[in-house]
Amino acid sequence: MTTTESRQAGRKPAQIVDMSWDPITRIIGNLGIYTKIDFANREVVECHSTSSLFRGYSVFMKGKDPRDAGFITSRICGICGDNHTTCSNYAQQMAYGVKPPKLAEHITNLGEAAEYIFDHTIFQDNLVFVDFCEAMVKATNPSVLARAERTDAPRGDVHGYRTIADIMKAFNPFEGEVYKEALKVSRITREMFCLMEGRHVHPSTLYPGGVGTMPQPNTFTDYLSRLMHVIDFIKKAVAMNDDVFDFFYEALPGYEEVGKRRIMLGCWGAFQNPDVVDYRYATMNEWGRAMYVTPGIVVDGKLVTNNLIDINLGLRIMLGSSFYEDWVNEDPFVTHDPLGNPVDMRHPWNQTTVPVPQKRDFEGNYSWVMSPRWYHPETGEHLALDTGGGPLARLWSTALSGLVDTPYVKATGGGIRITLPKGEKLPETTLEWRIPKWSNTLERDRARPYFIAYAAAMALQFLEEAMGMLKSGDTKVYENFEVPDESIGCGFHEAVRGVLSHHLVIRDKKIANYHPYPPTPWNASPRDIYGTPGPYEDAVQGQPIFEENGPDDFKGVDIMRTVRSFDPCLPCGVHMYMGKGKTLTTVHSPTYGANHG
Repeated sequence: MTTTESRQAGRKPAQIVDMSWDPITRIIGNLGIYTKIDFANREVVECHSTSSLFRGYSVFMKGKDPRDAGFITSRICGICGDNHTTCSNYAQQMAYGVKPPKLAEHITNLGEAAEYIFDHTIFQDNLVFVDFCEAMVKATNPSVLARAERTDAPRGDVHGYRTIADIMKAFNPFEGEVYKEALKVSRITREMFCLMEGRHVHPSTLYPGGVGTMPQPNTFTDYLSRLMHVIDFIKKAVAMNDDVFDFFYEALPGYEEVGKRRIMLGCWGAFQNPDVVDYRYATMNEWGRAMYVTPGIVVDGKLVTNNLIDINLGLRIMLGSSFYEDWVNEDPFVTHDPLGNPVDMRHPWNQTTVPVPQKRDFEGNYSWVMSPRWYHPETGEHLALDTGGGPLARLWSTALSGLVDTPYVKATGGGIRITLPKGEKLPETTLEWRIPKWSNTLERDRARPYFIAYAAAMALQFLEEAMGMLKSGDTKVYENFEVPDESIGCGFHEAVRGVLSHHLVIRDKKIANYHPYPPTPWNASPRDIYGTPGPYEDAVQGQPIFEENGPDDFKGVDIMRTVRSFDPCLPCGVHMYMGKGKTLTTVHSPTYGANHG
């Protein structure tokens, strides 16, 4: 009997309480999670994900000089702005027909690798792990903490902590050793980023056609010295994560059901291969498959496609329960792609954004987020893909494709093998991420430190190749281009938290239409026109509740773990509403020491 089946047997009369967390504030928008929780049967019976903020970038981009697109779209987000700049440049390079020099690609890859390491570290260790720290577990699951105090950490020889509770204590905000060390790592990795892209988080040296970074020997050696300084922290982080998440499965049987949804993962690929990429649409499948993170759509554990052209043509933007007018009766901007394939009216190239503000109604429209879906040509399904928080989809797609084979990273078909060199204390280490049984909360979180290791390993390769080019005298980092009168382009990349695409239409040398699709619309989308819930909603709805508290002092930690496992930008505060008019407001101080004397 499965865990789900055992939950259905012997059900008690429902005790439903309305609970919501709104806003879970995010840089890219204001996220609210509205639930109905059955406390008698300890499960979430309904969930709606809302966004209360309209941004409108696709509206005011029209008429702009397309060369400014990277600088403008960088401001979409105060966290992953460089991912937007990079993706915008990819789209522009296709539209302009320009290929940057190889060294420029290495510099861009190095900047993005530093961003992945920086952002994943600060999110995992300073935000996600607050939900797994000693203080939180004591407040929500004291019996679990008692067990953690009696449980030896299997990988203590790597990370140095004797028990699982010792690791949890190191996660405590402001005071825990890991929490504080992660802040130091974030400073070092941000310096790595700035060496390549000039400014964090809105790059000053990334342009269509190349980069403005001066390729000098110390540019790369300074980056390398910082990378080697954090390499042991990365090894320890993987070991700590594995110990904690394995423990949760053992201490709370059935915890695999928390945040679990059907495996429907999307990855658009990252780290261009300078020897293959030319940004032409006609060859997009070839250079897409040559990326050092392989694009792909994984459904029910199987790879549906890793062809970027197929991925692009399958994109559908649906309104569903969102606050916009439909555009399907308007004239299309693009009827066919450069290969002659028909382009759907709901493709981002053809989207028109017309906001319609209105009162939130969970029986009708309730969010400013649209509902991106991917049309499966074989089944006719409009799939509500998620990103697995970014790393889970990237690792899963790359593993199944089996194309990445480098000195430091190898896709094995069933997983990813990552080799990190000897650090200041720890020896050379080979890590192996294996495809899990589930797409759930713990596996999304587990994948994150493994992808930090992946990014660090690939950075070593990019450094070696860049320094080799520098020694040979190949220092060109920019290629001139002309903006055409009319053109289209699309860029595919991975923001830290998942799939990112930019879709550009140029007419009369100006932007006629521009639509960026970052991971948040995919993950936070509301129900679509078919009634299909978005990934947040789907993952939370139906999940069991393991928190030991009742309705009066309920903190919702299992729900928050699920939402945060998707990495929905940075949480800086949570307001919790409970039925019958009771409101709890929790304010988190961003400054260390504010509450300490």
